[in-house]
Amino acid sequence: MQNLSFPIQFVFKISTLSNDFTATDASGQTVAYVKQKLFKLKEDISIYSNEQKTELLYKIKADRWIDFSAAYSITTRDGKELGKIARKGWASIWKAKYDIIDQHQQLQYKITEENGWVKVMDSLLGEIPILGILTGYLFNPSYVVLDKSNQIIARLKKEPSFFGRKFSIDK
Repeated sequence: MQNLSFPIQFVFKISTLSNDFTATDASGQTVAYVKQKLFKLKEDISIYSNEQKTELLYKIKADRWIDFSAAYSITTRDGKELGKIARKGWASIWKAKYDIIDQHQQLQYKITEENGWVKVMDSLLGEIPILGILTGYLFNPSYVVLDKSNQIIARLKKEPSFFGRKFSIDK
C-alpha cells in the first residue's frame, strides 16, 4: 500500500453479517478489502488487495478475547510481524486511546479520540427508541494520529450516515 492518495474512504458492507469494508483512495481505486472473521473469541482480520480476495496483504489478530486492553498484532501474509496497535484500557474510558508500536516494540504513533462527549452522547441517545436511529447523522467521532512529537499526521472521521458505516482518513 504505497503512494496512497488521500482521503481514504472506508465503506462498510451493511448487507453482510461480517464486519467487512472496502477502502478506496481519492481517485476511487480500491486499496484494500478488509474482512473480519465471525464467531471468533479473538478478533481475526484479513486485509486483501481487492474485493475478490485474490491477494492477502496483512493479518491483524488480537492477543486476548476481552478487548478492554487488547493489543492487535499486524503481520504480513507470511507471518512477519510489522507491529501492534494496543488499546489503552482504563485511559480509554473517556476518550479512546491507542498506541502504534513497531516490530521492535518501540512506540511510533498514538491514536486518540478527539472529543469524548461525542461517544457519551451517541451511547445515551442510541438507547432511546427512534432517536437511536438518528445518532449516525448527529454524532460522528473523529480520531487523530499523533507522531512522537505530538504533531497530528492523520485524522480518521466517521461520516454522517444512516447506519454509521462510512469513515474517511485525511493526511
